[in-house]
Amino acid sequence: MPAPGLRSILDRFYRTYDFRERLLLDPIELPHRYRDPRDIEIAAFLASSFAYGKVGLFKPVAAKILFTMGKSPHDFLLHFSIARHARLFDGIRYRFNRNEDILCLLFILHATLKRERSLELSLMKHYQDRDENTGNALAAMISGFLSVNTEKVYGRNVRPAGLLQFFPSPARGSTCKRQNLFLRWMVRDRDIDFGIWKGIPKNKLVIPLDTHIMKISQCLGFTKRTSADWKTAVEITESLRKLDPEDPLKYDFALCHHGISGLCKGIRREDCRECAFHEHRTLG
Repeated sequence: MPAPGLRSILDRFYRTYDFRERLLLDPIELPHRYRDPRDIEIAAFLASSFAYGKVGLFKPVAAKILFTMGKSPHDFLLHFSIARHARLFDGIRYRFNRNEDILCLLFILHATLKRERSLELSLMKHYQDRDENTGNALAAMISGFLSVNTEKVYGRNVRPAGLLQFFPSPARGSTCKRQNLFLRWMVRDRDIDFGIWKGIPKNKLVIPLDTHIMKISQCLGFTKRTSADWKTAVEITESLRKLDPEDPLKYDFALCHHGISGLCKGIRREDCRECAFHEHRTLG
């Protein structure tokens, strides 16, 4: 349960936060380079898919892939062919994701666009208003992605670890940080988010849980859980929903970058007195 008085502190922090200043330090800057909603959707999914590790390392990889796809990532993927286009991405890899895994990610997105017409429709076919959050629909969408036959990429229908790393699922207990980040960008219509998906209420989103949000959430009493998993992400989101029932994820970007900036380490230190939330910390 959030401490009394925390809402006014967080709301002031949110209102005065310079979102545009931090934009270039965030993967959301990549889809902001496009204007067509179809291209924004694809660029956002690719940018969020690589959003693990340091932004200075993964963002150039995603940017190179998008640059290779030309002016319209959507049109490129719609007509994507392993035989014709694989060589364009030669040598591109990132940490756990080999070159073949990245090609297979593109191939799966191509198959999804051919089958569903958009990523939005691939999620919305599973979403129900009575769902507590987007977890069930997200799990079904991920299952659809992984049902694509990968033989054209790997020579046989397999799903190696480097490919599966792109597609965590709530059904397997993952935080699904990158998928929830993508959904925040698509659904929220404020600040730097795009709001181009209209069928999901903002309060059905789940927070993109990373180490920064985890530490700050423990500090502020949003969760007592110590494991970073789907249940913890939902619990933190429920705590934020008590502060803003309609748009609980409005705090996400500012809180995450508060951690990225080094202002919060998740442990009590002398300089914690300089933190905007010092008086509401719950860690001993």
